Amino acid sequence: MDSNMVRRIAFAAIAIPLLVIIVWVGEWPLALLLVAAAMLGTRELFDLAARGGVRPLRALGIFLAMLVPLTLVAILDAPGFWLAQQWAYLLLLAILLVVAVATFTRTPEHRPLASIAVTLFGIVYAAVLPSIAFVIRHGQWDGRSWTGTAVLFFPLVVTWVCDSAAMFGGRMIGGPKLAPVISPGKTWAGAIVGVIVAAVVGGLYALLVFPRVRIALGIAPAAALALVLAVIGQVGDLAESLVKREAGVKDSSALIPGHGGVLDRLDSLYFVLPVAAAGYHYLGLL
Repeated sequence: MDSNMVRRIAFAAIAIPLLVIIVWVGEWPLALLLVAAAMLGTRELFDLAARGGVRPLRALGIFLAMLVPLTLVAILDAPGFWLAQQWAYLLLLAILLVVAVATFTRTPEHRPLASIAVTLFGIVYAAVLPSIAFVIRHGQWDGRSWTGTAVLFFPLVVTWVCDSAAMFGGRMIGGPKLAPVISPGKTWAGAIVGVIVAAVVGGLYALLVFPRVRIALGIAPAAALALVLAVIGQVGDLAESLVKREAGVKDSSALIPGHGGVLDRLDSLYFVLPVAAAGYHYLGLL
């Protein structure tokens, strides 16, 4: 076992139990975790853009990204508060604020269009998308809840299993590359193995976990949802690899031992969480 794998296992042994506790408690602890993820992920994305000569509105973008999960928890705590009714207008004002600040701080030589685009994309990609986790956790289950924890961990477990199965399957089987220009290490065989194993684990999750928390989701629908999430997650992985390829780096940062940066750790989940929320809504769980 190589040293990188040892670091991955050691990090997971500490991080996963801590994450279970945070998700079970929910509300502010979960929101603060998402604030940290939004801040770090947005910063990493801005760093990647800077390598290509684009100057995002760094301070403003990171600040607005951190506000996303805080807004969600504020809405949860006070659903009748004006913020819960006017969030769409606040979103539009945030967009206008980014454009206005760029107008006064970026000259034509500073590529203002790219600056605005990367700033807004960073907020959506690294803050709004992962914050869907808060929506899933508290869609029906407020306070400390094992049911809400199990529902949120379903897409997380499926994604982690798919990533690991795809990596080991690709190494063992080899074969044609999935996207040789973007990510030369990934193979079609690994991707297929990842999807199959994820679907099986999704069915087992519905058989062994969901009944214990009184979630009525059959094995077949759970396996089908897991299969979709596994495919979508691999697309998310490739999307982040494409951005890193343009920036000419292997990892978005060296923050997490054995895993790279926040973007590297959450790349699949950025795509998986919104699709999981949509799937849960379709299945009547949200």
